[in-house]
Order: sequence, then C-alpha cells, then structure tokens
Amino acid sequence: MDRIAVLIPCYNEEQTVAKVVRDAKKALPDAVVYVYDNNSTDATAERAREAGAVVRRESRQGKGFVMRRMFREIDALCYVCADGDDTYPMEHAAEMARLVLEEQADMVVGDRLSSTYFTENKRPFHNLGNSMVRSTINRLFGCEIKDIMTGFRAFSYGFVKSYPVLSRGFEIETEMTIHAVFNEMVIVNLPVEFRNRPEGSESKLNTYTDGAKVLTTIVKLYKNYKPLRFFSMIAALMLLVAGGMFAWVFARFLNTHLVENMPTLIVSGFIALAAILAFFAGLILSDMVTKNRREFELRLNEIERKKREILEREG
Repeated sequence: MDRIAVLIPCYNEEQTVAKVVRDAKKALPDAVVYVYDNNSTDATAERAREAGAVVRRESRQGKGFVMRRMFREIDALCYVCADGDDTYPMEHAAEMARLVLEEQADMVVGDRLSSTYFTENKRPFHNLGNSMVRSTINRLFGCEIKDIMTGFRAFSYGFVKSYPVLSRGFEIETEMTIHAVFNEMVIVNLPVEFRNRPEGSESKLNTYTDGAKVLTTIVKLYKNYKPLRFFSMIAALMLLVAGGMFAWVFARFLNTHLVENMPTLIVSGFIALAAILAFFAGLILSDMVTKNRREFELRLNEIERKKREILEREG
C-alpha cells in the first residue's frame, strides 16, 4: 500500500502533464505519481513516463471511468487527485495530504472559488456555472462546500474504497461531493490558487452539455439521497394544482348551484390522489435510504479493518 498516491487523469495533455508530474514529485517526494491516459491521441503517456510517473490506460472515454479504475486499482493511505492541465499549483498538495493523514479528513476540497478562479478563468459561463452549482448543492444538502467542481482534491482510504462511482464524465466531482456530505464524512475546504490553462492547451469541459449533465446529476442525487423532501415538493406542487382546479369549479358552483365542469373536478381529484401517493413513496424510499446508511457504516468499518490488515502484513 502506498502512503500517498497522486492520481492524474489525462486526455491529450502532452503540453503540461510532464510539469504536473514533476511538481507533484517535488511537493510530495514520498508519493507515487500515477497518470491514467484516457485514449490520448498525442504524446501524453510518453511525456508522463519520461517525467517519472507510473502510466496506465483507461480505454473507456470519460473522467468518471478513469476515476473508477484508479480507485479500484490503487491502495493508498492518502490519495491526491489533480488534473493534468497545470491549472492547480501542486505546492498545496502537501497540506492536503497532511489534513488526510494527520487530521483524519475524508475529503479535502481544493477551493479555487475563494481564491483566484474568477480572475484567472476566462470563460464567464464557467464562472456562473460554478457559482450556481455551489449554491444549489449547499442549499439542497445543507452544507458549506466552497468549490463543487474542482478537480484538485485529497481523499482518505475509507472514502475511496466506499465510494461507488456512477458518473461517466465531469459530473463525477458533484457526485463525490454529495456522497461525502450525505454520509457525514469529514470535509475540509482548503483555498488554492487557480491558473488559467497555458496558451495552446484546450479545456475538455463543454460549458453547456457538461453543465446540463451536472444539473441533471444534482436532481438525481437529491432524489436518491433526500427522497422524502423531493417527493414532498412534488406532492405539494400537485396539491396546489389540484386545489386551484377545485377552487375554480367550486366558485362556479356557488354561483350556479351546478357542477358545470365535471371533467375538471375529476382531474383535480386524480391529481390530489397522485400527490398523496408521491408523499407516501417518499416515506418508503426515505426508510430505504436510512437502511442503506446503516449498511454503509458497517461497510466502512469493514474497509477500515481491511486497511489495518494490509498495514500489518506490510509491517
């Protein structure tokens, strides 16, 4: 088991990956640096290998697939994840690792938004999207995460081995954050500087398509993790619609003493019934989520036991 593993997912980053690897080895001399090449068509793998990284390959396209493979294959007491585009100063990596190894943090978030992100990033819709996603998740899940979409993070062994990677692309940062928040893991926000990509290096993140995927992921995870609240909001909306339809029919009845819009009355009744069903669906799913939380805690205990066994075998 490595003490510290630096994980760098890469796709066509030959211009910057060697510098990122060298900076990581300088900041964390005792770490093993892994670069996972995600079907690059340039010399990314060669540059990383020349800089001293352990290079592996993930053939399925997408950052989520790369993270899944990295988390499965590598055992370490601390994992530091960074992008291969040299937008994160690696001198912060030592403090991130210390917070995991000495302060028992489960996830350290490299917070760009409290530092230089808004002045360095030249894509205004990225700035707006990051702020919107941060605000939405903090409101929905009652947390204070400073930067949801950052690719610069550190993780504990327990987090990595208990986290089920479901996302395929860049929405994985959102998924990781919500997983840690919901399971009440120890999260630390660490402000870090952000550098814009060097000239000639292009971002793989599409503002609109990837942004839509992130927002869809937030809705899906809110439904999965907070089903009672989710379905209660749907039930309240349907009851409001049903009440409005019924009030309109009833008002006409008071004037004419006739039910002139029977179909509207029937539809309002069915909508009200659907609202009741939605509420009870939320109750049932909420009990299932509670059961899953108990099972997660037991699984986390088993993961920690396995870690101790590995460390004892290795002396």
